[in-house]
Amino acid sequence: MGPEQAQIIALKALGWLAGTEELCSVFLGSTGGSADDLREQASDPSFQASVLEFLTMDDAWVVAFCDAHDLAYDQPLRARYALPGAEQVNWT
Repeated sequence: MGPEQAQIIALKALGWLAGTEELCSVFLGSTGGSADDLREQASDPSFQASVLEFLTMDDAWVVAFCDAHDLAYDQPLRARYALPGAEQVNWT
């Protein structure tokens, strides 16, 4: 998956998250952000990556998002890996 497709999925995830009031509150609480921050940072690939990281923390969230957008369940994680900050860590 390329970065452009990953950003499209991330923006869909952000929209879905913003429309899910209870979950959006959890996201904002965990990041310390505000609704204004969501709008201001939406185009930042690093912020998009954080949205996908949050989404992929719970399988039920992934399923709900993917079902709402007719995506395969692996797409959010694949999109996350195509955005900044997902470089593979080498522990040796």
